[in-house]
Amino acid sequence: MVPASRKLGEVEARQLLAGAEKVWIAKGKKVDAFAGGPADDEVIGKMLGSTGNLRAPTIRAGKRLLVGFNEDIYRDVLG
Repeated sequence: MVPASRKLGEVEARQLLAGAEKVWIAKGKKVDAFAGGPADDEVIGKMLGSTGNLRAPTIRAGKRLLVGFNEDIYRDVLG
């Protein structure tokens, strides 16, 4: 677990994406789903906030990666 005071940026986002099989990125009620794997600039752009930091919360559960918060997606993916 990474302390909240440590900011994660593009490098860390690319590392997380590379190790994921499926990625969900939530922004409000809108949720985008992507296949994981090698970094794609579109996916990285959605993972980062306006400050260039990884959006919170970010959860990695096995090979699944959830970025941002959407209660329905959390329930569906995490049970």
